[in-house]
Amino acid sequence: MTGTGVEVTAELVRELLREQHPDLAGLDVREVAGGWGNQMWRLGDELAVRMQRMDPTPELQLNERRWLPVVAPRLPLPVPVPVRFGEPSARFPKHWTVMTWVPGEPLDHGSISRGAHAAETLAGFLRALHVEASADAPVTRNHGAHPRDCTAGFEEFLQAVAPDDADEIRAVWADAAAAPQRQGPPVWVHGDLHPANVVVADGTLAGVVDFGDLSAGDPAWDLAAAWVLLPAGAAAGFFDAYAEADEAAVRRARGLAAMKSLFLMLMGQNGDRGLPGGKPHWGPVGRAALDRVLKGV
Repeated sequence: MTGTGVEVTAELVRELLREQHPDLAGLDVREVAGGWGNQMWRLGDELAVRMQRMDPTPELQLNERRWLPVVAPRLPLPVPVPVRFGEPSARFPKHWTVMTWVPGEPLDHGSISRGAHAAETLAGFLRALHVEASADAPVTRNHGAHPRDCTAGFEEFLQAVAPDDADEIRAVWADAAAAPQRQGPPVWVHGDLHPANVVVADGTLAGVVDFGDLSAGDPAWDLAAAWVLLPAGAAAGFFDAYAEADEAAVRRARGLAAMKSLFLMLMGQNGDRGLPGGKPHWGPVGRAALDRVLKGV
């Protein structure tokens, strides 16, 4: 179901394609498990249909449509690229987009066994992404601000999760909040790198998805992935390969990684309680990431 009460089925996807992109309507349609803000359907072997689901506005999808074609050509990993636009209609009153399919398994259902390779791959991807953003690039405080401006959100997650090591976690956050602000122009930032938004294959990172939060901001939001995505012991190799993060950026990134880990744990708790948006399997993933943050590895 979507926020409109419309049940999205394979037949509905086919009907929408027949109406707006009939040349694609004959391709096989298969549901993809997962997704909250948007629901994904495979379309043939090389495409996917991204249906606006619980997102209250189309802004994230429209953001992908506008900016992914700008940044995608220089990125060294596969990312979804919009190829057709689906507009609201009587059958489905929300936006939907046909995009290229990124093969691989989402990391929240997979694993990375080649940590050093994944660290170098992630570093190369982020170096390519983190260039000066366009003057009219979107700006969001949720995925680009200094940690000190996000303390209320951090505290909300920490209190909701209530881990036994809250004091230790709060110390990591305090250090990040005290770190100097980044100097220089804002760069392109994915903003939402967590295990459900990257795919893996052959034990390493194979693609990055969900660019709805793509914006101009502080790259520390993406550098947090050193702990959130990579296995224990890989963070140092990642920062060596990235080679452009000063001490202050690492401090900010570590605090943001703690906040992202708490978010994953909270979504795990919500799933256990049957609350909307809950992802039961995210709990252990978030706790493991938080342990890496606290150990600094």
